Amino acid sequence: MGEQPIFSTRAHVFQIDPNTKKNWVPTSKHAVTVSYFYDSTRNVYRIISLDGSKAIINSTITPNMTFTKTSQKFGQWADSRANTVYGLGFSSEHHLSKFAEKFQEFKEAARLAKEKSQEKMELTSTPSQESAGGDLQSPLTPESINGTDDERAPDMTQNSEPRPEPTQNALPFSHRK
Repeated sequence: MGEQPIFSTRAHVFQIDPNTKKNWVPTSKHAVTVSYFYDSTRNVYRIISLDGSKAIINSTITPNMTFTKTSQKFGQWADSRANTVYGLGFSSEHHLSKFAEKFQEFKEAARLAKEKSQEKMELTSTPSQESAGGDLQSPLTPESINGTDDERAPDMTQNSEPRPEPTQNALPFSHRK
């Protein structure tokens, strides 16, 4: 089935100036379609907007994101993965309210989807992973697996570092001969 649009509206799109982190920089010359998409295979919600063929918003909604209405027709949210803040200027307060309502709805759905996937992971994980996974967001991500391997690697080098010790011990014996 793939990714399907589930809500669309029109807005002027802005991004925060990466240098000043204060000023808004327009990323569209005019109002463009801004859509919420749902990817049923990955169980994720995204906000996507194209200006012609260029993607000016491609933001995956996570449970910790917040959409803030900053005026009657303007709202914004921070996307830490894209390392930016998006701003949307709407033609009416109604359009802004509807977008904000959908953001909240899909953010909650993303939270539930994440919890559901964690429950599946807990069912398939070993007891040691379950006890360690209490505070972890996703205990079986490639990063955490690689992290575990990386953590073990220094232990091996630490275990191999004491090897010179026997030769140091052997030196006094060689002097006794």
